[in-house]
Amino acid sequence: MAVEPASQLIDHIRATSRHLVRELGFMGGDFAGTDLPPSAVHALIEIEKGGMTARDLAAILRLEKSSVSRMLRKLVEAGDVREAAGEEDTRTKRLSLTPAGQQRVASIHAFARAQVSSALGRLHQGQHETVLEGMRLYADALLPSDQKPEDRKPQSSPVEIVTGYRPGIIARITEMHALYYARTSDFGQAFESRVAGGLAEFCGRLENPQNRIWAAMRDGQVRGSVAIDGEDLGEGIAHLRWFITDDALRGTGAGKKLLDAAMDFVDASGFTETHLWTFAGLNAARHLYETRGFALVEEYAGSQWGREVLEQRFVRKIPQA
Repeated sequence: MAVEPASQLIDHIRATSRHLVRELGFMGGDFAGTDLPPSAVHALIEIEKGGMTARDLAAILRLEKSSVSRMLRKLVEAGDVREAAGEEDTRTKRLSLTPAGQQRVASIHAFARAQVSSALGRLHQGQHETVLEGMRLYADALLPSDQKPEDRKPQSSPVEIVTGYRPGIIARITEMHALYYARTSDFGQAFESRVAGGLAEFCGRLENPQNRIWAAMRDGQVRGSVAIDGEDLGEGIAHLRWFITDDALRGTGAGKKLLDAAMDFVDASGFTETHLWTFAGLNAARHLYETRGFALVEEYAGSQWGREVLEQRFVRKIPQA
């Protein structure tokens, strides 16, 4: 059963929505760097996609047909849009951009991308996908009950699992750990410093064929990681380290792909055991470990991460032939 949102939360969301509308220029003045009203800017962007009619625009923009007709007449007169009779029904006019319209839309895209880029530049990298996902969820929730979000939701970029060091990977993996565990476990500077130091030392040993690191990449950004350290626990024992995905990849299967890549490497390299250290309460990760053959062998109170937790050691053994 859905929970009734708190009145204060509703008021905060309304206030934030009004602020967003003002900052984006919907209240007047220049919109998207043009002298056009917001409805005309949206119309040009939709027409750019091709195959658009006035009826289609009215449905997408939720405007009266008369309003769309007046707007299109102004865009045609301005030289941005042309109308042509449809091939199947000559009474239906297909809309397209003129060369001048294409140039105007290119300027609109450039202005809007710069505006978004500037805003995202004020946030931590790990917050970018959080902003996108939050906006998607809220926009979908505003849809009428007879419409499905998947009918209009843009497809997410694919996730690629890549191997090896790449510039920025140490800082990015450290950031993902620091932000996630500060939020969920109240870890602070001591934890972040430990992650950064250990990871930097490990990356200095990646030339050793027993060591390997993987990253889950989306849109050119590191969104998840895992590593196998084949040296620090002794001969024949692999150490699974720095396994994490950021919020945007949780539920996408990226964590499974990362862990499977690491386990395939372990098996191909002839390790007899794989060990990992974690702590109680990370149930989703524990389930994933156990489905890959790990078993809990030890737990004890410890404070190596900056505060006391119930530390756990899991081991995956290769059955002897």
